Formats: sequence, C-alpha cells, structure tokens
Amino acid sequence: MSPEAMPPETAPVASARARWRRAGVRAERLLWVGVAAFALYRLGPQLAALTGVGPALGRAPDLRVVTLDGRTLGPEDLAGKVVVVNFWATWCPPCRLEIPSLEKLHERRAGEGVVVLGLATDAGGEAPIRAFLDERHITYAIGRATAAQRAAFGGIPAIPTTFLIDRSGVVRHRVVGYFAPPALNAAVGRLLEERPPGSAAADRTGRSAADAHRP
Repeated sequence: MSPEAMPPETAPVASARARWRRAGVRAERLLWVGVAAFALYRLGPQLAALTGVGPALGRAPDLRVVTLDGRTLGPEDLAGKVVVVNFWATWCPPCRLEIPSLEKLHERRAGEGVVVLGLATDAGGEAPIRAFLDERHITYAIGRATAAQRAAFGGIPAIPTTFLIDRSGVVRHRVVGYFAPPALNAAVGRLLEERPPGSAAADRTGRSAADAHRP
C-alpha cells in the first residue's frame, strides 16, 4: 500500500503520541537538571578552592594522630599552620592519582607552614600501607583514620575526602573526590598569605585599617 493510500491517523492515537512526546521532553529536562546538580555538587568545591569564593565550614576538630613512623601530631603541632587533611585508601584509584600532588605540595610548602596529613582508611594491618608509601616515596605524615576522627569531621561519605584548615583552625574547604592540583595549590597558597588573628602581621593590618578610618 502506498503512503497516499494509508488511512489517516485517528485522533486518540495522535493525542497519545503527543502526550508521549511531551513526557519525553519533560524527562529529558529533568535528566539535564540532575546532571547539572551533580556537576555543581562535585565541581563546586573545586571552584571554591580555586577562586577562594565560599563560606568557612566551622572550626576544625582537635586532631591527635600517631603516624606510621611513630610520631605524634597534636593540636600544639598544627597551631598556626595551614593543614591539609586527606582521608584516603591504598585501593582507591582517585587516591592513587591524588597522592603525588600531595607529596609535591609537602615538598614545596612544608617549610612555609603547610602540614599535609594523610589518614588511611584501609582495614587490616599497616604493612600494606607502608609498602604502598615506600613504593611511591611518600614522605608526608600518614596515620590511620579512626572512627572518632571520621565522626569529628562530620562523617566521610566517600574517599578521597580532603579538608583545608587555615592558620586559625577553621575548615575553609572540603572536597569529596579527586582534588585537582590547580585548585589545591591555589587554595593553599591563598591560606598561606593570610595571618591568624592575634599575629603581628594581623595586628599591624588591623591598626592600619583603624588609623585610616580615624578623623
């Protein structure tokens, strides 16, 4: 039968097809909204770290960590420092990708007041963690993550999860997933330039600002 000889589409069929088309358009829009929301959730913290835009996330919990090499790092060791706390695991692919940039950050910035602290979430003994670190020549501080530490940071929904803490002990950034080196380095550099309240530099800045407003 030729196309010209085919019977015209009935009204109910045409109406049903139109409804399916409208439903398909709505579903597509909802899908794109979901994709955009997920991208914002994952990329938003990275952009905030890169640009410095975003609210502080509250005081960091007091940390006391026994590292794998037997040192103890406590609040007295971290006070006045920019601290990078990274929850990770040896079996985690994004963690493996991220660790070299954390090591480079430690090598470049430790002398300027940056402490990189890795908290391994691996179950089991320390031997596999030590072998992993030795193979990659990792020299920044590594300890075992405890349940109390996870809870103190508000829970760790996924790894890697990284917290950047400023010199005053305030969490300024929280990134879930791979922390891109440009964003990480930009955020750390910016926090290094700040001074905690009560420091000599901060006092001089405060006095200068006050003098400028005096009549």
